[in-house]
Amino acid sequence: MAARVDWLRPALELLATNVDILPAVGGAMEDLERPDVDELEDMLVNRDVKEVTDFLESPTPELSNLYRVTPPLFRDEKHLYRYFIDGSLRTYYLATGIEQNRAFPIELAQIGAAVMHRDSLGTVRPIEVRHRILLLLPKGQLGVSDTLWNSLKRLDTPNGFFQVIDTTERNANAPEEPTIENLRTRSGGIARNRMHRLEIELIQSTDNGRCQNNWLILDGAVKLDEFIRAPYLIGVAKSFRKDPEFQFGRTHRSRRDITNILIPCQEPEEAHFICAALNSSPSRFVVQSYIVLHPDPHILQRVRIPRYDPANPTHRELAALSGQAHAATAAGDTARVKEIEAEIDTLAARLWGLADAELKEIQQSLAELE
Repeated sequence: MAARVDWLRPALELLATNVDILPAVGGAMEDLERPDVDELEDMLVNRDVKEVTDFLESPTPELSNLYRVTPPLFRDEKHLYRYFIDGSLRTYYLATGIEQNRAFPIELAQIGAAVMHRDSLGTVRPIEVRHRILLLLPKGQLGVSDTLWNSLKRLDTPNGFFQVIDTTERNANAPEEPTIENLRTRSGGIARNRMHRLEIELIQSTDNGRCQNNWLILDGAVKLDEFIRAPYLIGVAKSFRKDPEFQFGRTHRSRRDITNILIPCQEPEEAHFICAALNSSPSRFVVQSYIVLHPDPHILQRVRIPRYDPANPTHRELAALSGQAHAATAAGDTARVKEIEAEIDTLAARLWGLADAELKEIQQSLAELE
C-alpha cells in the first residue's frame, strides 16, 4: 500500500508548494451522495423519460394481463449467464485550494471494476480486476493555472493507475455547465464516468468468450458510452422514478405507483393502524437510517409493529387518527394533517415505550436526515 501512496504524494506536495491549502476539518472526508450515485445517474440518463412504451415481454402486456410467470432457469438446465461485471467507487474531499482569487475543491477518488466468470459447476472466479486513483480538481478559470495543471499531469502514471482529472470536463455523468457552486458535486459524476470506462475495458476483455450461449451481466446502466453496442450483454439497471406512466397499445395509458407496499389486512381498522405506525416519526427514522431510496417490504423486519388488537386503546386511537389523516389529506387541509401527525407520534411513542425526550430527539434527527 505504501507504493500506492507514493503516486499521490508528489501531486499533493506540488499543490502545497503552488497554492494555499485549507485541509478538510478532521482529515479527508468521504463524499456520501444523497440521493446516491445510482439514483443520480438514473436521473441524468432518464431525465426526459417518463412514459414507458416498450416492453421486453412477448406477447406485449395488456392491462388485463400484466403479471408474467418467471420460473427459475437452473444452471444445470441452461447455463446462459457466465460472465458478470461490476464497478465501485469512493470519493473523498481532501481540501480547498486557493490560487489568487480562485477557491476550488480538491478531491480524491478510488475506482475499480472486476469481471467474473462462473463455470459449469457454479464456481465464480475473477478474470480481471482493475483499480485507479484519481486526483480531482478544476483547471482554468475555476481552478489551477495552466502551468500548474501541466506539471500535475506529468505525474500521471503510464499504466493509468494514477491520474489527475479536470472536474470542469463534461460527460454523460456530469453534463451540466461547471460553476463554482457545483464543482464538488460534479466530482462524483466524473469519477463514475471513469469507472464506467474501466467497465467498458473489462467488457472488451470478454469479447472472445461471449457468444449466444455465454452472456455477460452488467450491473448498471447500458445507456452510457458504448455499453449498448456490446453483443451478448444484459444490463441490469435500476429505475428510481416514482411516477412512471405505462402505455399499452395506442390508446390505453395507465399510471402505476411502483413504490407501494402491500400488506394483507383483515379489516380497515387494522390497515389504518399499520399505516399510522409506519408513517410515524420513530418508524420513519428507522427506515431513513438504512434506506436511501424507496422502502421495500423488508422494512417490516426492522420496524416491529405489533399485531392489531381491537381491545387495545392505543391501537384503536392510531387507527382512528390514520383515518382522519386520510380525510384531511383528501380535503387539502395540511394544517390538520400536521396536527394529526403530531398526535400519531405521541401514540407511537407509547406503542414502543419511548419517553418524551426520546421522541423529541428522534423527530429532530429525522428532520436532519430528510
